[in-house]
Amino acid sequence: MPANIVAIADAITAELNGNSFSQPFTAKRQYLPIYDLKSMSELKVTVVPKGITSSSLDRSRDNFDYQIDVGIQKKAQNQVATIDALMLLVEQISDYFRSNPLSSYPAARFINVENSLLYAPDHLQEMMQFTSVLTLTYRLVR
Repeated sequence: MPANIVAIADAITAELNGNSFSQPFTAKRQYLPIYDLKSMSELKVTVVPKGITSSSLDRSRDNFDYQIDVGIQKKAQNQVATIDALMLLVEQISDYFRSNPLSSYPAARFINVENSLLYAPDHLQEMMQFTSVLTLTYRLVR
């Protein structure tokens, strides 16, 4: 059995690949999501285990919060229509996880989604690439 954070990341990847969004993609779980710039004309959705925090719940149990990053990347050439469509996809993914439990890991309870990197201006300027990162947090009680 894999580590809990890996199992949650795999469940997120399965949810992304098992549902329809405004743009087609195949999500992949990775530890180091580095891609060749030439391959970025294809939409990349990458699931990356990010971190774990824990807090005491009672004498015998703890809350474990698992943060998983979902990166959305594609060459955009600074075209407004392309970026708008990618922003919609980011919103759809965020909305999906807020509203749906993880089918293959129902014990993991959704806590929140954060989009502190709405898009990376430096990626857009230097590489003409749209990059957005959602951080999903799920809780297990152990």
